[in-house]
Amino acid sequence: MYTVLIVVSLVVLYLLNAIKVLREYERGVIFRLGRVLAKPKGPGLIFVFPPIDRIVRVSLRIVVMDIPPQDVITKDNVSVKVNAVVYFRVMEPQKAVLEVQDYLFATSQLAQTTLRSVLGVVELDGLLSEREKLNVQLQEIIDKHTDPWGIKVQLVEMKHVDLPENMVRAIARQAEAERERRAKVIHAEGEFQASHKLKEAADIISANPQALQLRFLGTLAEIATEKNSTIVFPLPIEMMKAFSMGKKETTD
Repeated sequence: MYTVLIVVSLVVLYLLNAIKVLREYERGVIFRLGRVLAKPKGPGLIFVFPPIDRIVRVSLRIVVMDIPPQDVITKDNVSVKVNAVVYFRVMEPQKAVLEVQDYLFATSQLAQTTLRSVLGVVELDGLLSEREKLNVQLQEIIDKHTDPWGIKVQLVEMKHVDLPENMVRAIARQAEAERERRAKVIHAEGEFQASHKLKEAADIISANPQALQLRFLGTLAEIATEKNSTIVFPLPIEMMKAFSMGKKETTD
């Protein structure tokens, strides 16, 4: 009787120990006598019979993996440090377990080497201004190499580009020079347009001399509003000639 109770208790404990509960985002890859079963188990209640069975739990949630700063030498021989983040998830649990020893470590190493190789063939200006294009290129390359492992890389984003201090100063000087160049170009274009308008105004005034007198009177009115104590009157040369001719006749 006691022997039967002991046997029953051991069987119950064994069955209880064989019960496993997998969460909604988990799948269990079962190895039975060393051979993997046809389909992953889960989610929910499953039975794993040790020591015949061995279970490997695989999460199907998106993994956010940080790529540590990598030393990159750009195409124009500038040394920078670049770090990034990779978003991926396991699509086929069996491949993630069977095809690679540690898919997390393997994906991390692949992302690091891909980051150095891709950024090493672009110039610094392209690295700073074409991040979206480089992110897409990184995502495609990493996804292609991790596809045999049952992994889907959804997004790769460069987080920070750490430049040497001398390069930061050089870029600042370059930006300042570019702003000065644009300011000079805008000023020159303004002078060019103003010269055309002045030429048109001069043509109109030359066709009607009374317009010059009106412009002169308008200028005097503007000066008077500023409460100046000194006003300069420009005299036409013809008026001076008239005074000189009158003086000459008096002398004669």
